[in-house]
Amino acid sequence: MTRLKAGIIDVFGESALSGNPLAVVEDAEGLTDATMRQISREFNQAETTFLLRSDVADWRLRSFTASGAEVFGAGHNSLGAWLWLAAEGKLGTLQAARTFRQKIGNAVLPITLEQRNGVYFGRMKQSPLKLLGSLDALLPLAEALRLDVPDIRPAPEPRVAGTGANHLLVRLVDNDAVDRARASAELLLPVLSAVGAEGCYIYSYESGRAYARFFSPTVGLWEDAATGTAAGPLCAYLGAKGILGPEKTLLVEQGVLMGRRSLLNVRLTPDAELSGTGVVVFRGELLLVPAE
Repeated sequence: MTRLKAGIIDVFGESALSGNPLAVVEDAEGLTDATMRQISREFNQAETTFLLRSDVADWRLRSFTASGAEVFGAGHNSLGAWLWLAAEGKLGTLQAARTFRQKIGNAVLPITLEQRNGVYFGRMKQSPLKLLGSLDALLPLAEALRLDVPDIRPAPEPRVAGTGANHLLVRLVDNDAVDRARASAELLLPVLSAVGAEGCYIYSYESGRAYARFFSPTVGLWEDAATGTAAGPLCAYLGAKGILGPEKTLLVEQGVLMGRRSLLNVRLTPDAELSGTGVVVFRGELLLVPAE
């Protein structure tokens, strides 16, 4: 029997049972890809992150959705894993900020953690912004979101952007339009496929704040409560368009309709740097009994 320490942490939440839940599994070196996918289905969270040792970084992270798709990028899947490590005492004292290195896919990225008044905070740099395809027509997108074309603002144009994972960023006219969206997986999938996007991030924006929702049927993830791999490129995209203020910061509120209000802070340094906290809500042991 294999025993692995595991748990759940609510990432980007101000208190337990808010934010975006992440399952974390330690000491995953001996697990096959198939077993990781099975464990992810067992936890049935948006993502499960497995912690592995690395020769080129402090930790290697691998993350899978409940449907078994492996996802990359420095988002809630990685921030939550490091906040878990901090809470488990595996990173030493964090009274002063300390920087570590994480290997995600082929990228090695820095992450900085510190403890303030008993609460752990993390901030991590994402990869440089990459801008990819834009839409030729808005009608198929509007229909996929069950919205009208005038609900979509033309500036900045809907565009695929990525700082580790590529998502279609779509600005809507206001918060009400974001809440009214009722995305259809059947209609959204061909829209995303045509522009090479993994997910669709709809948002409204005003004075350094964004109100957002995220849909990613390409990896079997319907709506996500907090998406760092979309908030980062959104901040970088708005910065590239000259829309952000001089502070070059963005506060993203997400997950409200899901009852999982999440707050994601992003700033440009000059690449996107994502920050937030999390709350451990479950600690336990994963028991893997081999089949006879």
